[in-house]
Amino acid sequence: MIASLPMYDRPEIAPETDRFWALIRASLLRQGELAPESLTRDCRPLWQHWQDPALVLSQTCGLPYRTRLHGEVSLIATPNFGLPGCPPGYYTSVLVMRRENATERPEDWAELTLALNDFGSQSGWAAPQNFMSDMGLGFTRTVTTGAHAGSAMAVLEGIGDIAAIDAQTWRLLKRYKPEMSGLAEVGFTEPTPGLPYISRANVAVEIYHHALVEALDQLTESERAALGLVSIERIPSSAYLEIPTPDLPPL
Repeated sequence: MIASLPMYDRPEIAPETDRFWALIRASLLRQGELAPESLTRDCRPLWQHWQDPALVLSQTCGLPYRTRLHGEVSLIATPNFGLPGCPPGYYTSVLVMRRENATERPEDWAELTLALNDFGSQSGWAAPQNFMSDMGLGFTRTVTTGAHAGSAMAVLEGIGDIAAIDAQTWRLLKRYKPEMSGLAEVGFTEPTPGLPYISRANVAVEIYHHALVEALDQLTESERAALGLVSIERIPSSAYLEIPTPDLPPL
């Protein structure tokens, strides 16, 4: 059996992430479910990991869920990080630029190079492109970086001009990376359902949901604060599936 929590698993909060998993595992075991003792942290490629029939628990992104994983995995729940301007369990992307070049006018962004983690990312690609599309605009110049932190650094270093960073990731970057002070927030995309917890197909979803809720209840206040977790929410798959998936930019 394998498990991971790859989306916000920074080394600075690895002890708290491991503690959260230990509590989830203990709850699953009490309910008669098998679960590995430790998290898998080298789980690339993620597509293969998410679709592994031995998967107990992981976390994916809204775009992969609606485009490939829906119907192939069990949707368990969604973490709520209490993000400003977002319903429980929802999140937004923070658009950032170098402070010296910052502009809050979307009409000025269309000619800029968007640094993004991956075209399979809701927060890094779909959210900002949908945001621009609503105004009849769009990003056509892009550079891929492989990670939100990489996108932020690409903007700082002038490789890209603007990036859309998952709001919870942005919180963590600001907390642990002082160089992020060189970036200015220039906009926010519309809230969408957050990054869901998933398991292999056809599991007893209620058991897994209960394990997440019970584990969160048993975390200390400081552990919750480190992880940013406020609650565990149930968001229907329909809320993920209704979000538009933008086309890739022209080559």
